[in-house]
Amino acid sequence: MNISPQSAFLATVTRIKHPTITVITFISLLLSLCAAFSSYAHGNAHQHSKHKNVMPADESTSLLVHNINGYTFTTDRKLQRFSSMLIRHGKIHEIGDNLLKKYQDQKITRLNGQGRTVLPGMTDAHGHILGLGFNRMNVDVRGLTSAQATAKKVADYANQNPQQQWIKGRGWNQVLWPSKQFPTANDLDEVIADRPVMLTRVDGHASWLNTKALQLAGINSSTISPEGGEIIKDENGQPTGILIDNAMNLVEKKLPKPTNKEKQMALDIASKHLLALGVTSVHDAGIDHNTYHLYKDKAANNTLDMRIYAMISANDPHFETMLEKGHVKDEADFLSIRSVKIYGDGALGSRGAALLKPYQDQPDNHGLLVTSQTQLRQLMQQTLAHNFQINLHAIGDRANRIALDEFSFAFKQNPANQALRHRVEHAQVISVDDIPRFKALNIIPSMQPTHATSDMNMAGDRVGKQRLAGAYAWQTLLKQNSVIALGSDFPIELANPFFGIHAAVTRQNRDNQPVNGWIPEEAMTVAQAVRGFTIDAAYAAHQEHSLGGLETGKWADFIMVDRDIFTIPTNELWKTQVLETWVAGKRIQNTQ
Repeated sequence: MNISPQSAFLATVTRIKHPTITVITFISLLLSLCAAFSSYAHGNAHQHSKHKNVMPADESTSLLVHNINGYTFTTDRKLQRFSSMLIRHGKIHEIGDNLLKKYQDQKITRLNGQGRTVLPGMTDAHGHILGLGFNRMNVDVRGLTSAQATAKKVADYANQNPQQQWIKGRGWNQVLWPSKQFPTANDLDEVIADRPVMLTRVDGHASWLNTKALQLAGINSSTISPEGGEIIKDENGQPTGILIDNAMNLVEKKLPKPTNKEKQMALDIASKHLLALGVTSVHDAGIDHNTYHLYKDKAANNTLDMRIYAMISANDPHFETMLEKGHVKDEADFLSIRSVKIYGDGALGSRGAALLKPYQDQPDNHGLLVTSQTQLRQLMQQTLAHNFQINLHAIGDRANRIALDEFSFAFKQNPANQALRHRVEHAQVISVDDIPRFKALNIIPSMQPTHATSDMNMAGDRVGKQRLAGAYAWQTLLKQNSVIALGSDFPIELANPFFGIHAAVTRQNRDNQPVNGWIPEEAMTVAQAVRGFTIDAAYAAHQEHSLGGLETGKWADFIMVDRDIFTIPTNELWKTQVLETWVAGKRIQNTQ
């Protein structure tokens, strides 16, 4: 039992008032009081070890992990190897090659790593945690090869879940279908017409509805597309069932809001899945007011299972209120909130990315700015006034140019604004002329390698080969010494970080296509890719001194994997399996 010092003090004072107290008893009581203070302080110092799903350990001993093939990046981004590490109080005390001998006379718990490869815990620099959890709770239509196959899977799911008022799912991608055309409401109506259906495209920037959902949302031939969005209509002016970007809000506001219990469940499901994949920290790209409080409450109660660097959504009605609360950070580094997600444009696959020139395959379309440039400037000024980092979603070359222009304007207004390590999220298609501006302005490109291998079958069709010169340009950015933070953008892509490392290094999908890689000159080395998922991601969150590597004083977040990713053939990188995940020196029960 952990007794507070206040309680111990009151109990002691009460007993001292007794008229028969002796000197020996008095000394005994004082010793008890000191012990209570010591126990209380010790318990508070190790509250982070109480996180659920963590295997208990004897906190009175240190842990020496030896016989391992360890790799880490130092804070100055250099690769270092080691064969043993000493962990104390959840943090790395020392790494080296002779620690077993050095500490042979000390009482230390020893763990033989059996020669396994050890890496720092992976950081996904751009994901959507609750989105992943809900995605795993709803129907997943990822990878299906036709509208009909997708509709059938949705109908089967609806039949198995008769209690659900709305049928929701995610993952469709018309680019994978023979027609490569957007589906229609009729495709869904043929198999499920009595309940509303909303299926989000794989990139999260388009929704596919059946007629029932269109009716409930009040969308018909006379409904005007909102600014920054589009209601796709047929030749007769009737809505087809596809909504792009801001038009999705028309139906989303009709959806029943998830309860706090459902959000808790989604967080738990996502956390277990990510930890089993070796992801110990996530930069959550856009949280609402409710999620803000969910995370704060979980951190206060020491029940966050993984580390979260959360970006406040600039679209939230309570945006200013959250900014006024200032930065959020707990002592155990499980939660940090000091950044804002601002939405610039849409996505390439749904032709919502804002381009400088029209789409190659749709000459009357330049894409969409979901936030006008005037509003963008206002949001940036509002964010900077509270000393928050700006993480700006920009996919198309026009959106990226506007982002850089607005950062430049903000820095001229106040040069101190540049020190906050601002980011462009995605930075997928950049004008070649704008690439050097990332370094000049010290803007971090936060990029997702699997987007390139998912988009390679349509990116050329969308923007033309000429504009691909600045597309997914990882190596060009690295050569100018830009720091690239890597992630997956789950649930748009699968969350496995080794899929991302493989895509970054090979520029191929997991079927080894194309043979020599897509735009192979922009491929990363294995070291660059791992660095992007570890120390560089930590740097992009102002956390490089506590996370992202296995150095003295940093949290002991690490994974054991089944192969040495620095020596195996690169086409096997995606096959890497995580055997164990450790957070703050405690082994997690790896179950997906």
